[in-house]
Amino acid sequence: MTAAVKVRVARARSGALLLGPALVAAAAYVDPGNVATNTAAGASYGYLLVWVVLVANLMAGLVQYLSAKLGLVTGRSLPESLREHLPRGTRVAYWVQAELVTMATDLAEVLGGAIALALLFDLPLIWGGVITSVVSMAILKVADRNGQKRFERVVATMLAVVGVGFVASLFVAPPSAAGVVGGIVPGFAGTGSVLLAAGMLGATVMPHAIYVHSSLSRDRHGSPAPGPARRRLLSATRADVAVALTVAGAVNLGLLLVGAAVLTGDQRTETLEGVHAAIGDKLGPLFAIGFAVALLFSGLASTAVGCYSGSVVMSGLLKIRVPLVARRIVTAIPALIVLGIGIDPTWALIVSQVVLSFGIPFALIPLVVLTSRRSVMGEDVNRRGTVVAGIVVCTAIVALNVVLIYLTATGQG
Repeated sequence: MTAAVKVRVARARSGALLLGPALVAAAAYVDPGNVATNTAAGASYGYLLVWVVLVANLMAGLVQYLSAKLGLVTGRSLPESLREHLPRGTRVAYWVQAELVTMATDLAEVLGGAIALALLFDLPLIWGGVITSVVSMAILKVADRNGQKRFERVVATMLAVVGVGFVASLFVAPPSAAGVVGGIVPGFAGTGSVLLAAGMLGATVMPHAIYVHSSLSRDRHGSPAPGPARRRLLSATRADVAVALTVAGAVNLGLLLVGAAVLTGDQRTETLEGVHAAIGDKLGPLFAIGFAVALLFSGLASTAVGCYSGSVVMSGLLKIRVPLVARRIVTAIPALIVLGIGIDPTWALIVSQVVLSFGIPFALIPLVVLTSRRSVMGEDVNRRGTVVAGIVVCTAIVALNVVLIYLTATGQG
């Protein structure tokens, strides 16, 4: 091996070692809510909304990079940065809304895991919720005892299972190449497709993914001084985000293509149970089991990341540290109560997404503002093009979520 080749190999290995934080954040983009939305989009409109998945992924990529960049450049997570800029009373109010959003997020993730266990083992939803909470507690214990890198590997492994389980059916029922290419061109087919596209775009960015990514990147790599080392780290972070969001985007696109290639016209795709049943009827029980297993791992990974994010928010805003396992117990209680009293899972999922929508501006707007201030970011402040892109993405996502909240509240969603 020549010296030049050895250098390239060493650089490749060192770059690979920098990958990881974005994969944890990416778990938020393949949660049970995304599964339901993307399969419904494919089943209802075929390949029409392929472009929405692609645009949503680009938006998510920019947001997650800005989050990681804030942590690396300032040495503070987004909640820690907010603590420096908010008066105490406002910090407490901000924390309260963040905790409510965390609990709403947890409801959706635990619900997804509970549904998956019901599909696999015919368990009552309440027991499925308990098992999902306990297993996610064990995952968080890995982060507490073995450190962030081990936690990242566990989540990355779970994401691999999610990807295989959700898109395996495409190998026996491949999508139409012409249909996929045609779906890249933006277009709609009536108000129903507009509403669904708004839901797909509006639910793209998750507050907990923004909070946690700024912390994970800082904790993993530190905050190097301005100069070549920081530039290399920011470059590697862009690669980390690109890889992670490509994985998440491929899974979401795969779900839409499954809907388009396998489930077109099937009315049962309005619920996760219906999607599972439809896949079983059309492709056989093996693929239905794969879908249920992927749904379970999706719920487990995303709920563990959500709980981790809640800890980041509390310690960052209030300087209060609570063991991750203790947080897991507290944040699981609302979800278990909902499951225990027999509330309709689909309705509960919708309500959780509405609550989640309220929290998005509180995470997204400060992120764009802080990374665009030279007093905060120094020489790594957002360039003009990034500022414009950030404002466009922020405005679009916040506006879409306001519209979705209104439509849901008025019974039109």
